[in-house]
Amino acid sequence: MKLLKFLSVAFCIISCSQQQDKILPEQKSLTESVYASVTIQPDSLYEVYAIVAGILDSNLVEEGAVVSKDDVLFQIINNTPKLNAQNAKFTLDLAQENYNGSAAILGSIEEEIASATLKYKNDSINYFRQKNLWEQNIGSKVQYDTQKLNYELALNNLEVLRSKYNRTKNELLTAVKQAKNSYRSSLIATKDFTIKSKINGKVYAIYKEPGEIINAVEPLASIGSASSFIIEMLVDEVDIVRLFLDQEIVINLDAYNGEIFKGKISKIYPQKDERNQTFKVEAVFENAPKVLYPGLSGEANIIIAKKDNVLTIPKSYIIDDTKVKTDEGLITITTGLQNMDYTEVLSGITEDTYIYKPKQ
Repeated sequence: MKLLKFLSVAFCIISCSQQQDKILPEQKSLTESVYASVTIQPDSLYEVYAIVAGILDSNLVEEGAVVSKDDVLFQIINNTPKLNAQNAKFTLDLAQENYNGSAAILGSIEEEIASATLKYKNDSINYFRQKNLWEQNIGSKVQYDTQKLNYELALNNLEVLRSKYNRTKNELLTAVKQAKNSYRSSLIATKDFTIKSKINGKVYAIYKEPGEIINAVEPLASIGSASSFIIEMLVDEVDIVRLFLDQEIVINLDAYNGEIFKGKISKIYPQKDERNQTFKVEAVFENAPKVLYPGLSGEANIIIAKKDNVLTIPKSYIIDDTKVKTDEGLITITTGLQNMDYTEVLSGITEDTYIYKPKQ
């Protein structure tokens, strides 16, 4: 009698267990998505670098400060560029003085040209007078040749002086232009020691303090937008081909536990990160939280497709990706959309077909 009761209880347990593992497919709305890890970063975020070496004299901003474009952020000490700029200015002033003629360089040549012009005119008069006389057989050949030689020498000397004047003037003008370029270059070098903001934004981090040595390799600060933030996502390479711009995403941030935010894909980077085999994808909020900070983390689901009223079964009931156990044995099914828990069934069974959960 006791044995009979035990067998009845055991049969009941087995039967109830089988009934619990037997279900019918259900009509559901199904959404397929791609998972991605999330990090929040300010828009237009960049690191501030110096292009010269020196010692940091002063930080003119603090972390959290809102800055405008061209606001001075840091001042670096180095007296060499200032001295070079002063020397270049002296050279420019001297070149301009020489070119303008108040110095004796061009003025002395002009005086020589004036004297040579007078001599040329005098020798020209004497030569042509002697030439007329010689053509009338008056005077000697020696007098004619002497006046002719004096005339030709005076003309040649005048042309040489004029050429010298033009050449010297061009050389002085070139010297002025070169001095101006050198002076401008030296001024640019002095400006390199004043670091300015490239955008309107907020200072999120400062990495150097006054008195530290500055170089062109290490950043001084980090600056980005004060109000606009970007959602940075890392997507596995097997999913990247299914993404496109303006695709809807659902975000859950650790700092806002339980709250759901929506956004859209704004940029897909084409270069894969070989270290973790992922692609970087950016998105923008449609309903951003009131307060955001750089580095906030969370998770996102990128919506691939949505369907209403589709035949679904739990993924745990599928055997070898394409089969389910029924009263008629194993049946091959065709699947469609799927999420973390459910899979769409396109063919193979109906909503009246009981399926069984496979044994683990």
